[in-house]
Amino acid sequence: MSQRSDSDLWQRRATLEDEWSRWVAGRKAVGAVPPARGALRPEVTESWGRSLVMVDPRLDSAPVSEDGSVARRWAGSPLRRPVDDLADELRSIAEDAGFVSAVTDESGTILWTCGGRTMRARAERVNFAPGGRWDEPAMGTNALSLALRTGRPSTVFSAEHLVSALHGWVCYCAPVHAPDGRILGVLDLSTTWDRSHPLAMSTVRSLVSAIESRLRTELPAQPPAPSGAPVRLTCLGAERAERGGAPLPLRPRQLEILTLLALEPEGFTADRLREALYGDRPVTASTFKAEVSHLRRALGGGIAPRRYALTGPVSCDAVDVLRALKQGDLTTALRHYGGPLLPRSEAPGIVEWRAQLEVAVREAVLASTDPQHSLSYGERAPYDAEVHQRALRLLAPGDTRRPIAVGRLSTALRD
Repeated sequence: MSQRSDSDLWQRRATLEDEWSRWVAGRKAVGAVPPARGALRPEVTESWGRSLVMVDPRLDSAPVSEDGSVARRWAGSPLRRPVDDLADELRSIAEDAGFVSAVTDESGTILWTCGGRTMRARAERVNFAPGGRWDEPAMGTNALSLALRTGRPSTVFSAEHLVSALHGWVCYCAPVHAPDGRILGVLDLSTTWDRSHPLAMSTVRSLVSAIESRLRTELPAQPPAPSGAPVRLTCLGAERAERGGAPLPLRPRQLEILTLLALEPEGFTADRLREALYGDRPVTASTFKAEVSHLRRALGGGIAPRRYALTGPVSCDAVDVLRALKQGDLTTALRHYGGPLLPRSEAPGIVEWRAQLEVAVREAVLASTDPQHSLSYGERAPYDAEVHQRALRLLAPGDTRRPIAVGRLSTALRD
């Protein structure tokens, strides 16, 4: 690296650290967003704004996935065989260039890594290792979470990371798509910030292209679901649809439309649905109608043509939560409540429903006299001190669950 580029990297890192301090260390209240400056990319500032509500910037490592054995999940992943085919090349690139490479699933959980001993040891200290969760709600702004959110390659350098423990890193990442368009996971190359190099992203893109090429020949075609088979929509903490148990590939905008129609079975006028999706953005009527038409074709019909409403069977976890709350069954509501509604969406109608669901569930939890409700909800709200305090008030002095609530409350109250 030339002296000039080395100096430029130092200056860039120092500028970003100043911005991070202004945004993160100096931010005293949710919503107090400093004005944007040229040093920060819009996707970074937007991610910081979302992440600061959920993630403590002083985390020292990524949380660990609780969804069973990572080895078992990797063995069943459609990415395993293509990555195994390229493993020697990945190891060579990582070890020769001083990188650590990682592959995640669609949730942002790392399933596989490789690299030299020094870089892997450094990565393991922040749990950049199998089992580590790197989605935005878990670790805030990072290249893996941005790639999963946007569906595009992403680079995050030094203090662009929300979590300060990652400021010594630069990460290059690209999503891996299945032949039907679904994101199966991401491939990441990471190293120390001073080794930042513009060719690293080209390497990641090339490797992802090779993986996707193998997927096109290895993944069996999904058999079509029976006509009229019920659709299952999962939109709380996740974004996916299935028909008859098979994945139903929908773009983010189509998932937003389907979610709104599921939540409001009486339907929408064209003007109201358009406003719920786009707000004041200048979007043409033809663009709006095309999105609805694409969803209608994907569903094989199922949407009324004039007043937009579902006419086919669609079940939805958000609807399940609301139904359970109306019936006074908070246990069932919490079982279905996987997190915020379509967490990546910024559509005005989704934002309104997201807030309504979050408030409804949280208020029900705070009104409940069952400490397990506060404990269950507290898993998804680690920085909600009031919920953890509620759990402690309800738990008997000798209850073995008290240390869980104490630990969560301690984390939530840290200055």
